[in-house]
Amino acid sequence: MLLVADQLRARYRVGHSRMKIEALAIADIKIIEPRVFNDARGAFCESWSRRAFAEVGIACDFVQDNHAWSAAKGTVRGLHFQNPPHAQGKLIRVTRGAIYDVAVDLRRKSPSFGQHVGAFLSASNRKQIWVPQGFAHGYVTLEPDTEVFYKVTDYYAPGAEGGVLWNDPALAIAWPLDGSAAILSDKDVQLPPLRDLASPF
Repeated sequence: MLLVADQLRARYRVGHSRMKIEALAIADIKIIEPRVFNDARGAFCESWSRRAFAEVGIACDFVQDNHAWSAAKGTVRGLHFQNPPHAQGKLIRVTRGAIYDVAVDLRRKSPSFGQHVGAFLSASNRKQIWVPQGFAHGYVTLEPDTEVFYKVTDYYAPGAEGGVLWNDPALAIAWPLDGSAAILSDKDVQLPPLRDLASPF
């Protein structure tokens, strides 16, 4: 079932007004939009603030930064997660190009289990998405030479890797591929559909 990004459940404005945080239809997923200060030299924004996140109930300690570059438009990365005790929360933003970003709820006791939300992130809109533990995450690049930067709350643990098939019909994700073929890794092509996944969350 698709829960699109414009179906916002709530909107929060942090006290020091340097960023806007919006909850999507799955309320634990948040869109963060930093306030941008422009002048003749260029621009400045605060891309992450522990205080701003804490004000809206997001408690996170990041331990690792990741930077992914995709050469071609239509590159799909995902849908990925790490199993507990190495589960990761992620704060994702685009530093070059654009993506359509997706989070799938894998929390077995959640009323939105198996549902997803999506959002368009780009270097120009400067929006970020917060994806907590308990979700599979992935994205498709909408432009060539796209770079994605994301902060995570636990270290990469190869033995804890998990995932869900990106085009599982049960998820009904409307990937904006414009009729072109998706480009995936061999590993991602072999991920299981949701029905075959014993969710660890």
